[in-house]
Order: sequence, then C-alpha cells, then structure tokens
Amino acid sequence: MSSTSKHAAPESINQIATIRIELRHTNPVIWRKVDVPTSVTLKVLHDIVQAVMGWFDYHLWEFTIDKRRYGPPMDDDWESTPRIEATKVRLRDILKPRKTNIDYLYDFGDSWEHRLTVTDIRQGKPAISYPRYIGGIGNAPPEDCGGIPGFYGTLDAIADPNHPNHADAKEWFDEYDPNVIDVLPIKSALSRIANQRNAAKVRLAKKSNQTG
Repeated sequence: MSSTSKHAAPESINQIATIRIELRHTNPVIWRKVDVPTSVTLKVLHDIVQAVMGWFDYHLWEFTIDKRRYGPPMDDDWESTPRIEATKVRLRDILKPRKTNIDYLYDFGDSWEHRLTVTDIRQGKPAISYPRYIGGIGNAPPEDCGGIPGFYGTLDAIADPNHPNHADAKEWFDEYDPNVIDVLPIKSALSRIANQRNAAKVRLAKKSNQTG
C-alpha cells in the first residue's frame, strides 16, 4: 500500500464543510448553519438536518442534487424514477469545488422544502467534534401542521383573538414560539452523531494500523 493511499482515508474523514440550511418560502427566512464532515453519508446528512430543524423523522424525505434524487430505499414500483440510496453516497462524492446547492424535501404531504448551501471545505480542528451547530434564526414549524400555508395560517389565527380558529390554533401549537430556537436538543442530537462518527474513526485507525 502506498503512502498516499494509507493517508487518504484519514484526511478525508477530517475534512469538513459549512452548510447553511434554509426552510424555503418562510418569511423571515428560517435557517440554520452547521459544520459537517464531508465523509458523512447523505443518510447522516438527513439526520443532521432533522436535528438542527427540530424535525422528528416521521415522514419520507429525499435530496435532489443535479437532478439526481437520493433517499431511503423504496419499492421499485413506487414511482418511475428510482432514488439512489442515501446510505451509499457520501457528501464528499457530490461536492463541487466552491459551492454546492442541495434541495431537501421532508414530508411529501406537507412538503417542507429546504435549500442546503455547502461551502468552505477545509480540514477540521482536532479538538472539535463534528457535526457542530453554528447558529440560526427562527423556530422550525411543528410537524404535520399543513405545510407553509397551514403554518402561517395557524400563526395568524393565534395572533387574532377574534379568529374563528383562535382557540384551536392555540391548543394545537401549545407553547410553540416561532422566534425561539431550543438549542440544547440540537446540540445533544449532533453530539450523538459526532460520537458515532468518532467511533468509526477509531475503527478505521485500528484497521489502518493492522494493515500498515
């Protein structure tokens, strides 16, 4: 094994990128920013988006990148254009040199459309665990509230005591605050993903030492 091939995998695992995640058609824009290892699979990228947006992974989802669609395995007869399995593709496999745009759709009923913008590919810092939450604006809508129209319609009903659905809307959204992001569960979920990644790095290092 050459010196180049021995070190390529560890270097690739330590590479990170910054991803801005926007929930489309929101005003003001609801967004998050996170540093993500480029070695993660698109399935793990899905997990990261779920974590930072506060979704609970109840529904179907897919990425679209350069007209190719990636997602969980589906029955062959579910639709005419099959998806590429997200577990088989890593983020680094689809990245462009400077900026990569990725469309992400969550919940085919409510149709939560996201735009992911991937930039600043670089080596990560050894003392930092990735993925890492950087920041964001706006609380993501509750699940199953009817997509963008249902979300804003419910907020309008809550804001208007004379709205015929005011009481039901308040009960449905309970203590939801559109302006407050609960950062603790975001960081906890990302920490679990980082721990799984670190365990994989340890296994790779052991395998490299055994074969070196």
